[in-house]
Amino acid sequence: MLCSTCRTRPPVTADGRCALCAQPPGPAGAEALPAPAFTAPQQWLRSPDVLAKTVVVLLAVVVVADLLAVAADLNIRSLLGSALDKGFVAIDQAEADRADTFYAGTGVLQFLTTVATAVAFIMWFWRVRANAGIFDASAQPMRPGWAIGGWFVPVAGLWLPRRIAGGIWAASGQTNTDGGWRDVPRTPMNLWWGAWVLSLLVGRYASGQYDRAETPQEIVNAASQMAVADLLDIVAAVFAILFVRKLTRMQGERAALGPYPLGARP
Repeated sequence: MLCSTCRTRPPVTADGRCALCAQPPGPAGAEALPAPAFTAPQQWLRSPDVLAKTVVVLLAVVVVADLLAVAADLNIRSLLGSALDKGFVAIDQAEADRADTFYAGTGVLQFLTTVATAVAFIMWFWRVRANAGIFDASAQPMRPGWAIGGWFVPVAGLWLPRRIAGGIWAASGQTNTDGGWRDVPRTPMNLWWGAWVLSLLVGRYASGQYDRAETPQEIVNAASQMAVADLLDIVAAVFAILFVRKLTRMQGERAALGPYPLGARP
């Protein structure tokens, strides 16, 4: 349930309004408070720009690693598919060794880039959560520490970070010049989260199938599934880039506006 006035924060009054909307209007003609920048130490705001750029670069590297993994998947599939049609005596052992080495190498590259990106992304996520708490603490459904810990909770980690991201998004939405709240569509956030969860689930399933595969046909099928999982990971990385860039830009715009103008709310 959300505030009956702004539709962004939880209600705290009997008539369904949040803490900000329930505040009495200030004196007529009151001037807006000066707008702080991210560099204003008294506001305790810290710019997420550098972390966001780092995350975007690492996500681009993840895309490259996934493309190489797709090529390795298809190479394994093609090699074994040809063997099933023509017989295994037709397989060049050197070519088979190269395909196996290529597949293993892309797996290591994917692991390293994923770990590096995850660390940078969580650092950025914690930073924007800290800023969101300053913008509007009442819009945050969980404490700041969950911006880190929420990713590591078994099963619940599939939705806790999305819940936290929703609060960050709401608090970072640019306010209008009269203090009203502008509803920013959450499409980038929803696309990122949906694609990430889907790629995670499909990836784990395909990896399990590949590890359990014993016959050539099973390996061929598992390689196809791994290729699909890697393609989904590319899609998730692209949506993550869009989400990071959009939310970082929103926080810059929100910081430039400063506190709500006095007496602007009804």
